[in-house]
Amino acid sequence: MSELKLGWRRVKFGELAECINDRVDDPAQAGVDRYVGLEHLDPESLTIRRWGSPEDVESTKLRFQPGDIIFGKRRAYQRKLAVADFEGICSAHAMVLRARSGAVLPAFLPFFMQSDLFMERAVAISVGSLSPTINWKTLAVQEFALPPLEEQRRIAKVAGASDAVWQTLKGLQTAAAVAEAAVVEDFVSRSRERTPIAKVITDISYGCSAKSTADPLGLPILRIPNVLRGALDLSDLQWLDLQEEDDLERFGVNAGDVLLVRTNGNPEYVGRSVVVPSGQQPMLFASYLLRLRVREEILPEFLSAMLNAASTRRALRGRVSSSAGNYNINTVGVREQRIPFCDLEAQQSLVARLETLRNSQLQLEKTTLQMASLHRRILETGLK
Repeated sequence: MSELKLGWRRVKFGELAECINDRVDDPAQAGVDRYVGLEHLDPESLTIRRWGSPEDVESTKLRFQPGDIIFGKRRAYQRKLAVADFEGICSAHAMVLRARSGAVLPAFLPFFMQSDLFMERAVAISVGSLSPTINWKTLAVQEFALPPLEEQRRIAKVAGASDAVWQTLKGLQTAAAVAEAAVVEDFVSRSRERTPIAKVITDISYGCSAKSTADPLGLPILRIPNVLRGALDLSDLQWLDLQEEDDLERFGVNAGDVLLVRTNGNPEYVGRSVVVPSGQQPMLFASYLLRLRVREEILPEFLSAMLNAASTRRALRGRVSSSAGNYNINTVGVREQRIPFCDLEAQQSLVARLETLRNSQLQLEKTTLQMASLHRRILETGLK
């Protein structure tokens, strides 16, 4: 056990926080307007930006008050932790924690819980393999080195400033995404000419259903996670060793191909698309995706933008069927979908505007990640 710095003391976590177990058996009768599930918490963000309605959920929930900490006790490695600034109810897969008066500064506690020091311990004491969960009694007896109040105040002030900058950057990211969507919807609403997708493509094909692996053998295969972020994301690749000579021709992708999600457990994801950029190594695409190849009179980036438009996605959902918990759309439904159509000059103008907005989002994302890294370093330095 390391030696404590002057003024620091070793305390059990239960001395710093109490676990509030104010149970609500009927969410619709809770007398509050907001329900916060784990899906509403952004990893590593102390701010709650989204919520649902108590009327839309069932089973027992937990009531929280402004200033309470909502901590995702299930899958703690996701680092879902937020401070409420309103009254509501939350998932029972979370803990509602409240700083103990006089034991710790309420402003310091959430930053302490964001630290690697705390989160690594939380993950270590989680039990269960499929959905590891923290038990409060186990967490309450964990010992940590606690700085004196004045040092807590200093850490909270510096960390609070860096967190405010990070939250501002996250807000700008959201605003940029909203602006991009608004540009597309404005274009769609003003377009008079519509045409079925079948008339602007040369081919639409299903992907490869062979089982892929994480072992880098053969060729990388693009799957749903590579498509969902609005641009081709190669950070999570699987690989497939081809068995037939013609598989590369059947399931390969070329620059300018449009990949579309055809099957997912979330209907909101069905129909999302990206364009394969130039300069990529040979790659395949998986069976839950469709590959569209366009005619000369349409830009692949334009087709992808029209497919990703909220109005198009709503129309596509009318052609979606469900089976075994998945939502699916077939090639017929995509071919018959009607989209705005215009000359190449107008297409190029829209694509250029969207590319500018997308580049702004990417720069904001990069800066936000750098700020998050700085915020974490501030916490780790203060708690050493």
